[in-house]
Amino acid sequence: MQLVSTGSKDPSQQHEGGSIFPRGYMLAFFLTTTIFFVWGMSNNLTDILVQQFRKSFELSLLQAQLVQTSVFLAYGIMATPAALLMRRFGYKAGLVAGLITFGVGTLMFWPAAVIGKYLPFLIALFVVGSGSSILETAANPLVAQFGTSETSERRLNFAQAFNPPGTIAGVVVGTLFIFSGVEKSATQVTAMKVAGTYEAYLHSEILRVVPTYVVLGVIVLLLALLLSRAKFPQSLDSTDDHGPASLPQSGAYGRLFRNGRLMFAVVAQFFYVGAQVGIWSTLIPYLKAYTTIGDRPAGYFLTATLVAFALGRIISTPLMKFISPAKMIGIYALINVALLGFVVTKPGMSGAVAILVVSLFMSVMYPTIFALGVKGLGDDTKLAGSLLVVAILGGAIFPVAMGFVSRSTGSVASGYALPAVSFVVVALFAFLMPKLTDLTVSRHSVEIAPQTL
Repeated sequence: MQLVSTGSKDPSQQHEGGSIFPRGYMLAFFLTTTIFFVWGMSNNLTDILVQQFRKSFELSLLQAQLVQTSVFLAYGIMATPAALLMRRFGYKAGLVAGLITFGVGTLMFWPAAVIGKYLPFLIALFVVGSGSSILETAANPLVAQFGTSETSERRLNFAQAFNPPGTIAGVVVGTLFIFSGVEKSATQVTAMKVAGTYEAYLHSEILRVVPTYVVLGVIVLLLALLLSRAKFPQSLDSTDDHGPASLPQSGAYGRLFRNGRLMFAVVAQFFYVGAQVGIWSTLIPYLKAYTTIGDRPAGYFLTATLVAFALGRIISTPLMKFISPAKMIGIYALINVALLGFVVTKPGMSGAVAILVVSLFMSVMYPTIFALGVKGLGDDTKLAGSLLVVAILGGAIFPVAMGFVSRSTGSVASGYALPAVSFVVVALFAFLMPKLTDLTVSRHSVEIAPQTL
């Protein structure tokens, strides 16, 4: 097979030896990969917030999981408007708009804490999620196209490798600066209520979230300023070349909805993200239910699962030179089905260790599903990417569903049956994907031509 380019040459597309890095635009590429760190940090800070708000607002697990719903519901709502924004103004504008929205949401934690009610925090988290949705809609397809098509999966996995350190940093920061380490017994709570000091104690716990989120907001707004001044390839920095309004091409959605590979990728991504968010956000309640460890040790254990996630990506990404990315995530998904069966049936520290190992095998699923879904879509990539970001809506549904199952059965462990089902779906996508050949190829994409013998 030989590759025949149907679009104009761009320095970012010219590589020697299949390099994953764009020549001449390393600053822009580096700043973009930094965003993966930032939203990784934010997304896993919410795992800390689930436990912190459960404590400070005296919530059930089902109510506390609305933290995740607020963030990931925004993905489902904002992804398509974000894609249309980028078709009109380009990927760079999308990144800057996403960072500004994200930063404003984090700064809203300050007035929310002063008010001292749960709803303002959920609104702030929705704004943060909206910014994250815009960023994911822009950054993932941008990185996939920031070079040659044959290295898109490796390049996106490289950029996504910045995400696990962000998730680790988020949990460590949250554990150290949000969790107070003070856990009152039922007797102490009763005494404080009698003395009239319990409400003040709960409000002090709420206020602990403010410094972390305000500092994060300032950093994100500074990153937006740097990105706005960075030089990107013309094809990624401006509107598409096919019209001044840069609205979706006629029939674009029809083509995408008829694309079997993309639609299956959207379904697989929905189930995968739901599984990932549910697994991590329920881990601390799982540890609290079946072990004797406190909030901070549970936070450190969550950190260990994220280290395993990072190691999984470090180990697996180079192996993609030798193992088909689709086959890899299929095998990993089946392993996770077996591990989660153990988590459900053997609750306790051994089950928690199994969750840690599940994290290692989750590591490359999101970027690989994404890259496989948008591969070869050319001008339709932005809209296709937005559909895959809409699929992140699974993260809004699964944590609450797991909380509902846990409440209905009286067992936190039973909720982990839902992620097990999710990995079955991922495995089906991975093993059936090669048969889904309905690719929508349009201008400026790379076409596959038969090799002349």
